[in-house]
Amino acid sequence: MPRPPLARERVLDAFEAIVIAEGERAATLEATAKAAGVSKGGLLYHFGSKDELEAGMLERLDALTTADLARMAAAEEGPVAYYVRTSVMEDDALDRALIATTRLAQGGSIPAADMLRHTRGRWAAEIRPHVRDAASLDLVMLLSDGLYFNNSLDVHGPERLVPHREELAALIELVLRATS
Repeated sequence: MPRPPLARERVLDAFEAIVIAEGERAATLEATAKAAGVSKGGLLYHFGSKDELEAGMLERLDALTTADLARMAAAEEGPVAYYVRTSVMEDDALDRALIATTRLAQGGSIPAADMLRHTRGRWAAEIRPHVRDAASLDLVMLLSDGLYFNNSLDVHGPERLVPHREELAALIELVLRATS
C-alpha cells in the first residue's frame, strides 16, 4: 500500500493533536490547517469537510490497529501477554489515535464510538482462541482497560498506579495462569 501524501499526514497529525489537547470543538478546519502549516485550501484538498477529517482519523486508527494485530499474532510471548503488556500507554501513534478517537466519541461522534467498539472487538477476536472461556476473555480485556486508564492518569508522583516492568511481568503470569 503506498504511503499517504506527507501534507495529508501532517493535517491528520494536527487534527489529532488538537482533539487530544483541546477537544473536538477546538479542532476546526481553520485551526487544523494552521497547526499543520497548510492553507485551508490545502487542507480541503485532502479533506473536504470536518466529517472527512474525522473519517481520516478513524481510518488511521483502523490501519494502526491492523499493524498492532499483526505484531500481536507474531509475538513470541503470545497474544494475551502482548495485549496486557502493551496496555500501558507509550505515547505512540496507536495511543494517540485511540485517545483522539475517544475524545471524538465523547463529543458525540457515532462513527468514532463505532470504531472504538470495532477496534476492541478486533483485539478480542485475536485473543479469544488463546483463553479458555468468555470470562477469561473478559478478564484480559478489562484488566488491560484498567491498565490503560490508570496509566493515562499520569500522576508523576511516588505512587505508581501502573506496575513497573517486573510487577507487570508477574501480573501477566498471573493472568496467563488464570485464563489458560
